Amino acid sequence: MAVPTAYQGNTSAAVPEWLNKGDNAWQMVSATLVGLQSVPGLVILYGSIVKKKWAVNSAFMALYAFAAVWICWVTWAYNMSFGDKLVPFWGKAKPALGQRFLIERAALPATTHLYHNGTVETAMSTPYLPMASVVYFQCSFAAITVVLLAGSLLGRMNIKAWMAFVPLWLTFSYTVGAFSLWGGGFLFQWGVIDYSGGYVIHLSSGIAGLTAAYWVGPRTASDRERFPPNNVLLVLAGAGLLWMGWAGFNGGAPYAANIDASMAVLNTHVCAATSLLMWTTLDVVFFKKPSVIGAVQGMMTGLVCITPGAGLVQGWAAMVMGILSGSIPWFTMMVVHRRWSFLQNIDDTLGVFHTHAVAGFLGGAATGLFAEPVLCALFLPVTHSRGGVYGGVGGVQLLKQVVGAGFVVAWNAVVTTAICAAIRFVVPLRMSEDQLKIGDDEVHGEEAYALWGDGEALELTTHGPPNSQLESQRPHVPTGVTQNV
Repeated sequence: MAVPTAYQGNTSAAVPEWLNKGDNAWQMVSATLVGLQSVPGLVILYGSIVKKKWAVNSAFMALYAFAAVWICWVTWAYNMSFGDKLVPFWGKAKPALGQRFLIERAALPATTHLYHNGTVETAMSTPYLPMASVVYFQCSFAAITVVLLAGSLLGRMNIKAWMAFVPLWLTFSYTVGAFSLWGGGFLFQWGVIDYSGGYVIHLSSGIAGLTAAYWVGPRTASDRERFPPNNVLLVLAGAGLLWMGWAGFNGGAPYAANIDASMAVLNTHVCAATSLLMWTTLDVVFFKKPSVIGAVQGMMTGLVCITPGAGLVQGWAAMVMGILSGSIPWFTMMVVHRRWSFLQNIDDTLGVFHTHAVAGFLGGAATGLFAEPVLCALFLPVTHSRGGVYGGVGGVQLLKQVVGAGFVVAWNAVVTTAICAAIRFVVPLRMSEDQLKIGDDEVHGEEAYALWGDGEALELTTHGPPNSQLESQRPHVPTGVTQNV
């Protein structure tokens, strides 16, 4: 009997000599963990942290973005982020769909690191994985970036405008940050450190979210004054998926199941836990009550802050970063935001600027201080990298981190503005007044759940005889107005 092709060879024709099964398994698990952060993680969190009348719309914004990014990513955006260099901050657009491309050994062609004289310092990055695994992993990162950005726009952005915004922002903003810092672009070559997305994902989503929120405009006055979560327990469920999914977020960054990945996962949990406790302590000291939503925000800022240096800092540094991420974003959100008219005039629904932009920059700067030389040697292509506290050339690293952050901030502010300006020539960025007043029922014709009696009334209204006495006597009151939380 002939042996099937897939099982020919020493082990299998599907297992070439260069493939490391452990690395490949961990990479696919990591990608799936990151994907679970978006779907269902942020879908649940967004749908639960808003008023009942916005639950469906908020969850759908996340779900749509996740799906749209996938198609854009494999059609053109992956190679713009990790392919051959077009210009110092952008790769050449082309599909990542062909069999011959996807089953070959992974390679990031623009990542060859050069000395100033043009000689090779570190060879091109070629993990022991197929390209398909890298495309999968990086797509989950691209998707969650746009989903995080959506948190600034909940409760008023026109869904049709959002449907156009997602592919445009992915193409003209995300790919630039990804190529510049990870794909071999000019910030990568200069030695700016972003271990797993503190700048590429969190700083960019926070700045773009704030910028888009400015152009879209605020929620209604009543929504801004009172916007209680419709289900705090489900907020915690979504937050839990985010926290545990971050093991794949930071643990998958080395493209290998190695000791650097283990350090990254451990530091991630240490920083997140420290930050959550710090934020909660400040809530108790200043507001006399521990806030569940505040604890979630503290968890988030800790996860964001550790991300730029997760596998590059020691455990004590991760704890210090947790103290900083649980206090500085707390201060900017609770004190600075309330006293600075500029931030007051921009309706950033979930405070993404504070939890992601501020925490992301803080993490990048802290990495410039605390990046440990031995750990850097396990990950970075730039030899002799180190943080400022370790002396030597480490003092320059903080400057590189600040300049790198400046580029990400400026690019996202300008490009997001241009995208919003282009979209509003076609469709309004903001919902109509009726949609803003009613919510999900007007926008989608659906509601998240029925309170007592809602289901029966809906059943009679939908399926009863069109000219029945009940229908003629029932006043037309949109359910989203009278029954929102």
